[in-house]
Amino acid sequence: MDKSFNIEQTNRIIEMAWEDRTPFDAITFQFEIKEQEVIELMRKEMKPSSFRMWRKRVQGRATKHSKKREFEDGRFKCTRQRQITHNKISKR
Repeated sequence: MDKSFNIEQTNRIIEMAWEDRTPFDAITFQFEIKEQEVIELMRKEMKPSSFRMWRKRVQGRATKHSKKREFEDGRFKCTRQRQITHNKISKR
């Protein structure tokens, strides 16, 4: 990895990588680093056990790759999720 980031940028990249619904494309767009560079950064900055846990969770996760997502833009909303009405959450 040839780019260097300050502490705030590094923390934000790690945070975005941990978020299940933030695709690697968003990290690339914001920080101009590829998925492999994110993986290298995570390996370098995290404890080995935390890195292994993250890699196991992220591998094959469709939401981390924009082209594999079932939804296009915006936020995913479960079909079972109901509207919030008058500050009360509707129950089944």
